[in-house]
Amino acid sequence: MKPQEFRRIVILTGAGISAESGIPTFRDKGGLWEKYRIEDVATPEAFRKDPAFVLEFYNRRRRDLLKVKPNAAHYALARLEREYPGEVLLVTQNVDDLHERAGSRRIIHMHGELLKVRCEGCGHVFKTEEDILTTTPCPSCGKKGTLRPHVVWFGEMPFHLEEIWQALQGCDLFLAVGTSGTVYPAAGFVEIARRAGAWCVELNLEPSAVADLFHEHHYGPATKVVPAFVEGLLQRSKNFDTG
Repeated sequence: MKPQEFRRIVILTGAGISAESGIPTFRDKGGLWEKYRIEDVATPEAFRKDPAFVLEFYNRRRRDLLKVKPNAAHYALARLEREYPGEVLLVTQNVDDLHERAGSRRIIHMHGELLKVRCEGCGHVFKTEEDILTTTPCPSCGKKGTLRPHVVWFGEMPFHLEEIWQALQGCDLFLAVGTSGTVYPAAGFVEIARRAGAWCVELNLEPSAVADLFHEHHYGPATKVVPAFVEGLLQRSKNFDTG
């Protein structure tokens, strides 16, 4: 760890942090994209072609999400936000709610949320744990056939990018946890943070595609490396005045 105090921390999390909770990743061996074609379930075109099939894919994922629990890595990041004397912002590529269930509060879901649904008719966004069908009416406008998962599909723009870019340009510590480094724009966040002068740390099962852009690396299961890193960071922060 670079011997300095950090006033503003930005953390990027990816599928690797939730894998140990039982949520399958997308690109690893045995991941979701080996079982489903992206073009069939994760594009606006797929939804227009066969909305019932796409909705059922997300219904299954929603049901599976409700069966799993946060792991030690999620709890460690929530602890960091709660106990660190500086600012901590969590940016996640994950559409699960495990960070929230672990206690994190300052969270940006750049790819949306699986437990939220959006009406393409009136734009209403609402939380649900129930299955969504093509016949399910929007609770706001009452229309049927207009509800879709509130997630970012391929070909769509991630949410809150301007807010994320501002945070990256203002942070002095950037952590990437469980990310592959292959999906943009998230894969480019380390470069933005590094150019802004941040110390960049990768916490991952193995080196990502952009590992060479990080100053520091910690490899192993997220449930091991993340709590250990957070503990060390909190211990060092006791010697700093971050006010």
